[in-house]
This record gives sequence, C-alpha cells and structure tokens, in this order.
Amino acid sequence: MPTSRFGAGVRARFRAALAATAAAVAMTGAAPATAQSAPSTPSTSSSVPEFTDSHGLTQVPGATEVHSPTDFTLTVTTAQLSGPHKIRILLPRGYAAEPGRRWPVTYFLHGGGGTADDAAAVPALRSDAMITVAPDGGLKGWYADWLLQNTAEGAANWETFHLTQVVPFIDANLRTLPDRAHRAVVGLSMGGFGSLHYAEARPDLFGHAAALSGGIDFGMWQIRATVLATELNLPGAWCAASSSSGSSGSGPGSGRCPDYGPYVDSDAVFGSPYPVLDADRVWRAVDPAAPANLARLSRTAITLYTGDNDLIDAHTAVASRTVKTRLDGLGIPSRLVDYGNGASLAPSCNGGHNYGCWAPALADYVPRLETAFTAAHRP
Repeated sequence: MPTSRFGAGVRARFRAALAATAAAVAMTGAAPATAQSAPSTPSTSSSVPEFTDSHGLTQVPGATEVHSPTDFTLTVTTAQLSGPHKIRILLPRGYAAEPGRRWPVTYFLHGGGGTADDAAAVPALRSDAMITVAPDGGLKGWYADWLLQNTAEGAANWETFHLTQVVPFIDANLRTLPDRAHRAVVGLSMGGFGSLHYAEARPDLFGHAAALSGGIDFGMWQIRATVLATELNLPGAWCAASSSSGSSGSGPGSGRCPDYGPYVDSDAVFGSPYPVLDADRVWRAVDPAAPANLARLSRTAITLYTGDNDLIDAHTAVASRTVKTRLDGLGIPSRLVDYGNGASLAPSCNGGHNYGCWAPALADYVPRLETAFTAAHRP
C-alpha cells in the first residue's frame, strides 16, 4: 500500500480516528442481548453426535451445552489459544435421520466483542441444507495469529486455530462434504475481515465467502484505527461513560457496553499501523483489499453486503466498493449488495452496523448459498 494513501500528519489522523472510532464503537458486532439469553445447562446428552478429540483440540469434559438435538456448543482447549473456547454447531433437522448423507458446511465468524453464540441472532443460519459452525473468534481476535504472544491475552493464534484445527476437527467428527465447493466462510464486521482473509489465505478450503459490513480494506486509516481501538478497549471505555440508548447492536444506542477484553499493546495483532520504513508490513500482507490477495479468489464465489447509514457502515461501504472495483478489474466475478439506508433490505434494517441488517442480509444470502451447494453436488 503506498504511503501516500495516508498523507502528511498520519499520527494526528490516527489519533482523530481513534477518538471517532471510540465514539462510534466501530466495527464491533456483538450480538444483541436476545441472541445470548437463557444459556443452556451443560449436558452430555446422547441426542447430539459424539466428538473425538483431534487436530490439537481437546474437549472440556461435561462442558457441552445442548440447546436442542440440532443446536449444541462444544468447549475446547488448544495450545494455540489461552483458555477454553466455544464452538457452536447447528445441524440440519435431517442429520440424524439420514445417516448416509453428507452435508456442506458454512463457518460463521462473529464480530468484535461477540461470541460463538451470536449465531443465534441469525435465523437463516439454521438451515436444513447445511451444517453451520460458529467458532469463537475472541473479543478482539481479528482472525489472525497475533504478532505479540506475550500480552494479557496470552497465546492468540486465531487463524491457526480456525484453519488448521477447527475445520479438520469438524470434518473428522461430522458427516461433511469436505471440499471447497461445499465449504463457505461468512463473517460480519471484524468477522467480515476474517471471512475474506481466510478465503484468500486458504482458497483450497473455501469455495464461497461473504463479508457483511466488513473491515476489508486495511488501506483505510479508519479501519486500521478500528483495530487499534479494540486493542486499547477504547470503545468500551467511551461507552461506559455514555448515556446513549435505543438501537440494536452493541455500544452506544444498544443499552449495553461492549467488552473487548484486557488492554493490549497497540501493535499486538498486526504490528505498527504506521506506513513508515515498512513498519506496517503485516497490515499490508493480510489486507483483504490488496490486489495480490484478491487475485487468490479467482475460483471463489464472493458476496459483499453493507449499508452506509451510520458512522461505521459509511466506512464499510467505502471498503466494500473498493474491493468490488478491484475484483472487477481482475476479472473476478462478485456480488455487492449495498443496501444504503436499509429500506431495500428489510423493515428491521436502518442501514447501520447491527443485526437488524445482518440477519436479513444473511436471509438473502443463505438460500443462494444452498443453491450453489446443491449445484456443486450434482453428478
């Protein structure tokens, strides 16, 4: 990324961006309270499939939460991450009744401040045509192997956890169709970065990728500032002193404050964000909007969704349009749904950064994905 994109006074602009990001609670995406209400009691019910530890994942005994026979949450540990982490799994209703059938899999990546339980906020993910897996992505994990592993977060190799452990663990324990044509990665906000980045990093794994209101252009100083704000927990600090209330989502306007975990160094995830003497080389290497990375999506079905009607999605709209333009320039087909103020999408959508827009966007996307999965499975 050319240094000129940041211009003179870059540090001053980052300080201003951090302040604005804190006030907007940018790129968060924690689920509304209704998505995490009434947690299930841990159970070892035989009504759900039995899993065997593998690929570096060890299940925590007695910690499985059974929400229903087709909706359960495993808790696992791994040397790649500090502490236990959840993986929520949604099975098709016909999974048990059709023991000879294999199924496509969609991985759902939540936003910053969110959890694996955020999948409950999206009814469309409860599909009878595919398995949905919602792994924990950390409060501010950014779907990356962190540059610094000695912060208050401890071990933080999120990309390795997801791509080399969770994916093969699921394939080893469930009746999946374990090929890229039948595997998708979908994410929103921070998870929108994750979905596009993972599709670029491992095109052999994912044949479909969708990013909703994603932080998918690290060439934008506003998005780099967002990552810094989550590292420093600035949105939470601002929200704790705020009296805003009202709209859905997290942060100001939600009635509750997001939590991004303990303060960590601002260089913890991707290193220095400043384009000086190659200091930002990691940012540039993982930038989903970089043409070299986008070129790796030549065989991937790509869909982008964004509104543009608040301080957050105004920036995700710019990022999404940039990615779409660059994909067009590379001759790579893609679909961009820019729903603006939300009126064209659903009555619940105000064009902002919240599940009132993301749930109907996924209700539009999932049937299209199911159709693509079906087409790929034909002889």
